Amino acid sequence: MAISVETFFLDPHAQGTLQSQIQQMIAQGILTGRFQRGEKLPSSRKLASHLGVARITVTLAYTELVASDYLTSRGRSGYFISDTAPEPPRFPLQPPRQDNVDWSRALGQRFCGGVTPSKPKDWSTYRFPFVYGQTDPTLFDHANWRQCALRALGQRDFASLTSDYYDQDDPELIEFIARHILPRRGILAGRDEILVTMGAQNALWLTAQVLLTQRRTAAIEDPCYPALRDILTQSRCHVSPIAVDGDGLPPENIPLETDVVFTTPSHQCPTSSTMSLERRHDLLNRARDMDALVVEDDYEFEMSFLSPPSPALKSLDRDGRVIYVGSFSKSLFPGLRLGYLVGSAPFIREVRALRASVLRHVPGHIQRTAAYFLSLGHYDSLIRRMGDTLRRRREVMTQAIETHGLTIDGSAHFGGSSFWMRGDVSLDTEALAARLREKSVLIEPGHAFFASANRGRCHYRLGYSSIPSTRIEEGVGLIADTIATMG
Repeated sequence: MAISVETFFLDPHAQGTLQSQIQQMIAQGILTGRFQRGEKLPSSRKLASHLGVARITVTLAYTELVASDYLTSRGRSGYFISDTAPEPPRFPLQPPRQDNVDWSRALGQRFCGGVTPSKPKDWSTYRFPFVYGQTDPTLFDHANWRQCALRALGQRDFASLTSDYYDQDDPELIEFIARHILPRRGILAGRDEILVTMGAQNALWLTAQVLLTQRRTAAIEDPCYPALRDILTQSRCHVSPIAVDGDGLPPENIPLETDVVFTTPSHQCPTSSTMSLERRHDLLNRARDMDALVVEDDYEFEMSFLSPPSPALKSLDRDGRVIYVGSFSKSLFPGLRLGYLVGSAPFIREVRALRASVLRHVPGHIQRTAAYFLSLGHYDSLIRRMGDTLRRRREVMTQAIETHGLTIDGSAHFGGSSFWMRGDVSLDTEALAARLREKSVLIEPGHAFFASANRGRCHYRLGYSSIPSTRIEEGVGLIADTIATMG
């Protein structure tokens, strides 16, 4: 393949003849490493037409470069970068560029500074990765996902792959969500009440942007999903953290001036507590009395392998005030970034318009692949397999925690994929995590989940979605031993 002719252009202010300018342009490309040995140059006719010069001018430039050993001519095949062309010189490192912009004044808004916990990029190389939300490659159905992806690349689905949906979504994915996913949660919704998002976090961001202003108040759980707190901080609304208990968010503690309540009733993040049915009704009644909206992040409802999941808040809602957030990123794999919003049509209409102005729509190939994976039954098989495996791992981990005298601080009666833990009040779990990394053990310190930086220092989360059962007992033992050595 020849070097693209668009790579070449003449500087109208350059000195020298056109022939010398063309020679210099090609020589500089070789000396800077942009053109590699063996690459083919555009034909003299094509380059002359592109540059707007006579063909003989390009031919003479090429001939001079052949004589200088920059190029070689191969009969009727054309001109190529010579195998003996000069190599690009090894320039010394340039001094740092001086940045004369005062970014403290130039930035209109700031989005850094959050405390969302991060995982090492090489987390999978650790022997005891008690991390949350990562995919276990031994459980995921690679073969069928690949087949669905290939099918979505086929001629029959060419439109779904290449079309600009503008503000719409893949009709097959919407159909499956409406007819199969939502009814399992007791939710009935029309097409105009469902929007596909780039995961649950994108759904929460879109919701906050549409519902909240600087004059409005949002109530959140404490501790909570750290990224949600960052999203609300960026929206500049008033935020009221509400301490959770064994049943999740206590409705009676929500301030009367609240406009939007964010909650994770299925598996509270990060404690894994499940909101009782009675409290769900109390929350809806409280929201009705305050004329507030409720955003339900139905976090890990698929992982209710110990008991049947409680009905979704959205299914109990008779006023249209609950906005439902669902995601396939946790149940399939986090890199998928595929979720959905369910709400009243006027709300979805506004969110759809906002999404269109930011990213238009979720890539069509991802949506169609997911639609096939869901509709062909692979998703349900995967969830069953994951549930069986996580149940066994939970049993092993529960026994290991009890054996080594560690303390569980959250009650997960329905399942999930993590334990919320608590140490002595003097324990600094950030320091604990640092020591454990040296022993190839990963945990999540708890302070990032709390509204106050001074709270949660003795808490930590242990995920078991990515660690084999055979390593759990040894890993928990290392955690207990390290805590003991920290006094």
